[in-house]
Amino acid sequence: MTDRMLDRDWSQPVRYPDPAVEVIDKRFHRYRLGSAAVERLWTGGRWNEGPAWFGDQRCLIWSDIPNDRLLRWCEITGAVTVFRQPANNANGNSRDRQGRLITCEHRSRRVTRTEIDGTVRVLLDRFEGKLLNGPNDLVTHPDGAIWFTDPGYGTLGHYEGDKGELELPTRTYRLDPASGVATVVDEALERPNGLAFSPDYQRLYIADTGASHKRGHPRQIHVYDVVDGVRLANGRVFCDFGKSSPDGFRVDVDGNLWCGTGWGDPDDDGVQVFAPDGDKIGAIHLPEGAANLCFGGVKRNRLFITASQSIYALYVETQGVAYS
Repeated sequence: MTDRMLDRDWSQPVRYPDPAVEVIDKRFHRYRLGSAAVERLWTGGRWNEGPAWFGDQRCLIWSDIPNDRLLRWCEITGAVTVFRQPANNANGNSRDRQGRLITCEHRSRRVTRTEIDGTVRVLLDRFEGKLLNGPNDLVTHPDGAIWFTDPGYGTLGHYEGDKGELELPTRTYRLDPASGVATVVDEALERPNGLAFSPDYQRLYIADTGASHKRGHPRQIHVYDVVDGVRLANGRVFCDFGKSSPDGFRVDVDGNLWCGTGWGDPDDDGVQVFAPDGDKIGAIHLPEGAANLCFGGVKRNRLFITASQSIYALYVETQGVAYS
């Protein structure tokens, strides 16, 4: 698979069914469209992250962290333009229930909201008087709360932020934007990264990317029970990625996890798909590691993938949970 993907000419059509979309378990057959191929929409970033779909504008907004910009792809014209630059080395993005852009910023070590008029409001930059480490990824809950991870990658070096000291443990938080109050929901993971709710919001999944700075650390996604919508309990391993690492991910309406993967075996670069029971059922092979993804398009059945330097898309026979 790796040689075939590296040799692929992305300017030319591919024969159906696309060999880049792999069925590992028969349960994945129903989600694979035989007449849909992986498309490279754009290339030219340094580390693309944090895709968020804006259905009312038919556009994708994402972060190119080292280039310190937010970019926008228009579904109608195919044009890519700069949405915001500088962008405080923004990483994760999502939308709140009012359709506003919520962003994790590395360099400023804060979570912000872009209002409808374009102004940027700081939602949180400190906890108990100390600077956040560098928020990474986030997801919103139906009650309006923002759940985000704070592993500090943007503070550990100069490439994706400003190098500095971490003042807080690496944690996952729940932020009530109405009151401005944040609470710690988990601090057991080495480097909490991507996160997403199950379709019924009864479970929260969190990726641990601690292997980036701790040799031999397990490359896993953990799952927790959400209690009363405000806290987590019963944390356990949901799936293990072996030699590759999970990053950002989203969940479809059937509860499957679609996860960006890289930093290991090239055969695993792209997207790995896990059933609700934790079994790996499918994969989307790319010639570069994938950092994150989201569902979008008119029917929320198009998977948008932010890979290392490029943006890819694939139509699938499911829809994403409508929280991003």
